[in-house]
Amino acid sequence: MPRPFVNADMFHFALIATAKLSPDGQTVLYACTQYDTTQRTESTHLRTMTRTGMHDTAITSGPWVDSHPTWSPDGRTIAFVSNRQHPAQIYGYDVATGTVTQLTHLSTDCAGPLVWSPDGQRIAFATACNPATDRSRPYRLTRSIARYDGIGIVASFVKQLMLLDIPSQHVTQLSHDDCHHTPCGWSPDSNRILTLVSFAPDNLDTNARLDIVTRTGDAHTILNQDWGIIQQAVWLANDDIAVAGIPNGRIYGSKNNLYVMANDGTHITCRTTSLAHHLDARIHDDSPVPWLDSTVVIHASRDAQSAVMCYQVGGSVQLMRIALYGAETCSVIAAGPRLCYPFGCHGDDVLFGVATPTDPCQLVLLSADHEQQLTDINQTIRRELQWPTMHELHFTSSDGTPVEGWMVVPDAPAPHPTMLYIHGGPHAAQGYAFFFDVLALTSAGYAVLMVNYRGSTGYGDAFITAINADWGNLDYQDLLAGVDYAVMLGLADPQRLACGGLSAGGYQTCWLVTHDQRFKAAVAENPVTNLHSFYGTSDIGPTFAVREMGGTPYQVPDIYRRCSPITYAPSCQTPTLLLVGEEDRRCPAEQAEQFYAVLKTTGCTTEMLRFPGCAHADSIYGSWESRIAFNEAMVAWLNRFV
Repeated sequence: MPRPFVNADMFHFALIATAKLSPDGQTVLYACTQYDTTQRTESTHLRTMTRTGMHDTAITSGPWVDSHPTWSPDGRTIAFVSNRQHPAQIYGYDVATGTVTQLTHLSTDCAGPLVWSPDGQRIAFATACNPATDRSRPYRLTRSIARYDGIGIVASFVKQLMLLDIPSQHVTQLSHDDCHHTPCGWSPDSNRILTLVSFAPDNLDTNARLDIVTRTGDAHTILNQDWGIIQQAVWLANDDIAVAGIPNGRIYGSKNNLYVMANDGTHITCRTTSLAHHLDARIHDDSPVPWLDSTVVIHASRDAQSAVMCYQVGGSVQLMRIALYGAETCSVIAAGPRLCYPFGCHGDDVLFGVATPTDPCQLVLLSADHEQQLTDINQTIRRELQWPTMHELHFTSSDGTPVEGWMVVPDAPAPHPTMLYIHGGPHAAQGYAFFFDVLALTSAGYAVLMVNYRGSTGYGDAFITAINADWGNLDYQDLLAGVDYAVMLGLADPQRLACGGLSAGGYQTCWLVTHDQRFKAAVAENPVTNLHSFYGTSDIGPTFAVREMGGTPYQVPDIYRRCSPITYAPSCQTPTLLLVGEEDRRCPAEQAEQFYAVLKTTGCTTEMLRFPGCAHADSIYGSWESRIAFNEAMVAWLNRFV
């Protein structure tokens, strides 16, 4: 008999961290994360299986994390990073003998990705070379962006480009600056490394430039930040380079495109002008599967004629095959109500991950237009749980614009007490992904309403950019239109409504309760409440705020004031719980503290739950204790007031 979800069930799910196809396309390698519920720890080990899903076997094990696995070009060795000893080092697994050999012996942690040269002789990787900052003593900050969410002090975090020579196991440092280096490809002749270089110390923008570095450390830039936002790049087998990004001059939030260029940065050609949406997986979820919140990925074919990428349409993420030359051709190869993420290609075969509202991650192989699911890693816990029902909603907003949403309802008579669960970003979306928060709410008897309001991705650039310099207007109208529609359908109880969300979802929560009195309770997690102070205290304030508001607070002060929930906070009458990560650099604690202070002085019921050591999204990726406490507090607040 299926049972309701409890918060501890979050740690009964295994998670697929990444996967790779062997060079001959016959073997699947993947990293699987599991939790020890007794010790409250997690480990990640590597597994292999045949392309048909047979002989699924662990090749590493132990109470540590083995990550960033990659095949050697000849398929005989698997390199990976492991923290089985401190600091984390690169190891090699011999496929024939099953033996593991430590390949690096550095004094600092090695970091992925590991990028193997085509001749199989070298691996490019990165490691931090600056000493860790001692925050127990006075310390000086000099960088334009000195602290960043999830990584802390940037000067200690930035990593230098390193080169491991496999035969000799000798490591050479190739870069010697204060930037962060991420290798992303080798030239076909194995002499040059394509590298993303970000976090320049004197730049307010953390976006990357694209460099080429020789094996002796000589570097030159082929595409800089003046071009625009460079998200990812790969070196093609024909010596050209494919780049995903957004050129300057576009309104922030606009879709990205895939480009092909010569390896000197010239002759740039867009290959996706006909596509309306992002080549990205921007569906917000609530499970710590790394690729669900990953950067843009490009998987180019060996003949350099095509590439496979994500393509978001509404609440789903499809797989798109894009021709790199000739007539522009973009073909959907995998779709449906789910989130698809490519891990690799071999000929026409594509290995990809899948997430759905009832399954956080599985591996699928697409071959000859036929999909075969290779894994079913959570079948036991999935069979145990009682799953809610998900309804797709289509309605119009106050100005007649079509809006999409979803209502997830428990197994109980309607109308339901309902939580309007608002995604962050704001340039992201909700849809067919996996949510532990939703399960916690529906198991407690609440329906969950999700609305892809104006500003969300997956509906075209006009929809995404409609809120530029106008937060709290059309987005607000869309959210309320969704609530009204759910009430009209008889699904939501108009007398028992709540709202909540993280980040921009927290912003929307604070905006709603300062402009509408229909909600009985609100849960704002790491919200933005004052855009003036956000500009100066957030790690992305000087760039993101300016792009969103159309200028600095000194240039357009009225927009910052008008679009800030703190301006209207005295009108709030809704009991509001503020959940705050004390190490959040994206939406710092002071944002919630300002809102809390106003609500306290006006007599509105409010409480603040603070999480020491937690960054912006640690209710998803943080410690066992933090993730449990976030969910327990959310449900308890609704039980108290709704």
